[in-house]
Amino acid sequence: MRDALENIILPAWNRTEFEAQLRAKGAGYHINHPFNVKMNEGLLSRAQVCGWIANRFYYQIKIPQKDAAIIANCPDRETRRKWVQRILDHDGWDGNAGGIEAWARLGMAAGIPGDELWSLQHVAPGVRFAVDAYVNFARNAPWQEAVCSSLTEMFAPKIHKDRLANWPQHYAWIEADGLQYFRSRISLAERDVEHGLQVTLEHFVTRALQERALEILQFKLDVLWSMLDAIEKAYP
Repeated sequence: MRDALENIILPAWNRTEFEAQLRAKGAGYHINHPFNVKMNEGLLSRAQVCGWIANRFYYQIKIPQKDAAIIANCPDRETRRKWVQRILDHDGWDGNAGGIEAWARLGMAAGIPGDELWSLQHVAPGVRFAVDAYVNFARNAPWQEAVCSSLTEMFAPKIHKDRLANWPQHYAWIEADGLQYFRSRISLAERDVEHGLQVTLEHFVTRALQERALEILQFKLDVLWSMLDAIEKAYP
């Protein structure tokens, strides 16, 4: 009986149902991690906030490498033309310093010397391991799966809005100009989700593939959650 049940092929969700399943994964987004909850409520020390900024910087500098890996594996020209904008968003281009520099300015606004931030000396082993695992996934997985892993951006605008609303009162020692990264990422994340979601909904069309997409999204959620686990342990 068990073997028979395992061999039942479940029908695919329609696009609306599948998108709802993907968005339901937001319950596991790191916005709900205890460390982030404390950050949002103003309960972190200066050392903890600076530790988070310094460790998250490692993630920021690796994002363009992740996106470059997706492009390298993607044979579709139109997808590459859209996806390359993500690299420019972080690395910058003429007239736009990009997200990495914006995060570096956040570090300086919090009092972290630039050379100290760029040295990565504060990056916890667990953060490095989790981020590298994500980049390696993007290098080795089919490009559509790597695109799917980016869909944690569906949940990102809320976390950025929370920081913009709460940090000025809770962490007034951070210069206001340093918060520009959060401000810029709200609209960029919304734009990126539209494309990533389109690719995912068009590629993962059987129930088995859709279940795989949910596993991939959970993997990325676990990467982000594990990063905060490591930061929380490094800065108790």
